Amino acid sequence: MRLFAGLLLLLSTALFAQDHRVETLAGGLHHPWGLAELPGGDLLVSERRGRLLRLTPDGGRHQVSGLPDIAATGQGGLLDLALHPDFVDNRRLYFSYSQPGRGGAGTAVARARLEGDRLLDLEVLFEQHPRTSGGGHFGSRLVFDRDGYLFITTGDRFHSRKQAQQLDSHLGKILRLHDDGRVPADNPFVGQAGALPEIWSYGHRNVQGAALHPGTGVLWTHEHGPRGGDEVNIIKKGANYGWPLATFGEEYGGGRIGPPSLPGMEDPVWVWVPSIAPSGMMFYTGDLFPQWRNQLFLGALAGQRLVRLELDGDEVVQEHHLLRGQARLRTVTQAADGGIYLLTDEPNGKLLKLVPAQ
Repeated sequence: MRLFAGLLLLLSTALFAQDHRVETLAGGLHHPWGLAELPGGDLLVSERRGRLLRLTPDGGRHQVSGLPDIAATGQGGLLDLALHPDFVDNRRLYFSYSQPGRGGAGTAVARARLEGDRLLDLEVLFEQHPRTSGGGHFGSRLVFDRDGYLFITTGDRFHSRKQAQQLDSHLGKILRLHDDGRVPADNPFVGQAGALPEIWSYGHRNVQGAALHPGTGVLWTHEHGPRGGDEVNIIKKGANYGWPLATFGEEYGGGRIGPPSLPGMEDPVWVWVPSIAPSGMMFYTGDLFPQWRNQLFLGALAGQRLVRLELDGDEVVQEHHLLRGQARLRTVTQAADGGIYLLTDEPNGKLLKLVPAQ
């Protein structure tokens, strides 16, 4: 099995200092979470506390108005950002956030038209059911695929992990919608009694990294394990990814949760034990680092590093670490010029850019 073969491969921790340098583009960001580069070079950055900022290349910083009510508590707040594939024409920005309401908070996704520093014509496209108490595991990554469908990741809200296996709950799922929030007719559970039609895959713990493979267009994700057991997964329609029945992790206080693999459930393609707490995900397709093309990058929060996974098709053949011990990395995104943007998860967070050393 490729998973177990992958675990035996050499782990590289070379820093490749000769290949790159890090530029600091902005500081003073309060737990920045999502990042989107606008045509013309301005950058949108979400702060978890519920602020949306527009940063300009000349150092300007502008707050964008028009956000809905946000439950900024614990891991919740204003989270991921994504531009519509036709943003140049329609100016639509999509964002995920923790939505307050009866019963607690839940992951929600809205879109609005960005005009200057205002969000207009706000529409809430998705609301998690059920809402729950607590401030953990909102998931919240947003990815448009090549056909214009929107994938939304959620978490199990930490205390409701059994619901990751329940098709009548949005918790611990990956969801798929049209860009206007309608449910596609070919979603795997459409028409199934007791199942929510938005669900694309299930059995997830807390998915905070998602990206399309540049060759196949297939969605890849990673998710937080408990005490160990962080996973990289290739997402298949209607598939069960095991949580909490199958996991490489264990309880925080020690003790087995389940076996690492079970029949009828998808195995991860890569696992971290102990946990690195991955966040953010990107396949590199630029020209500034041709030696990294088509490789998978992700940030690490507890692990405080930038991880590069070298791939051969769908198999991870080697793991490399960059910027080790420098910061909790929340988001990894490719810049339009081929650089790599990074957001650090700190009260005084930074926007960094990885560029060639020369």
